[in-house]
Amino acid sequence: MKTIRKTEGEKTSFIINDLDPKYHRAVIDLYFGHMEEGFAKSFPKDTPNLDRIYQNFGRYAEEMILQAAKFKPVQWDKSLLAFMKIIRDEKINWWLVGSAALAVRGIDIAPRDIDLVVDGASAVRLGDLLLDYLVEPVLSSEGWIARWFGRAFLHARLEWVGDVNDDVDKPNVTDFGPEAIERSEVIKWHGNVILVPPLDLQLQVSERRGLLDRVEKIRHFLK
Repeated sequence: MKTIRKTEGEKTSFIINDLDPKYHRAVIDLYFGHMEEGFAKSFPKDTPNLDRIYQNFGRYAEEMILQAAKFKPVQWDKSLLAFMKIIRDEKINWWLVGSAALAVRGIDIAPRDIDLVVDGASAVRLGDLLLDYLVEPVLSSEGWIARWFGRAFLHARLEWVGDVNDDVDKPNVTDFGPEAIERSEVIKWHGNVILVPPLDLQLQVSERRGLLDRVEKIRHFLK
């Protein structure tokens, strides 16, 4: 596996080339599109710090893919601890969602990454604080579930969305939208205070997604 950077017109692409077919599903799940040279993601060529971010991408892409493909363990706990150390003295409004929000409760879940929800200002600020670990720039994502998206690799894949849209709770309530935020719960983990979604919403979402193993573990924990 190798990485390539290619600029055409107004777009610069980060390309994963010469990739073993057993990893194709993993990179597709990471939202890389197929092109002639391999699998790619494209960004505006004038994106700030794109040179540095590409260097990070070249450094971390292989480990990120191996973890996503389940060929290497995901060091989610090490990633979360490192993240909290970096933001310790910063005014970052964040809360933990997804599988890691279950794992910090002590539920027997093996997260594939760290998923965060933040406000818009915090989404942009994280791009500065995590610049040495960004594998994609923090960019506006209008028309999606949130206005901002960022991805870093800090021992494990760490992703965040900023300014989640209010309508994500329609027609079904999510575990990362306005209701989940309003009902967020405080968990103490390794001496840190972390905000997480209410467990009943995570159970509902897991049931809708057909995550039967996760549903069973949440129900067992609730008992």
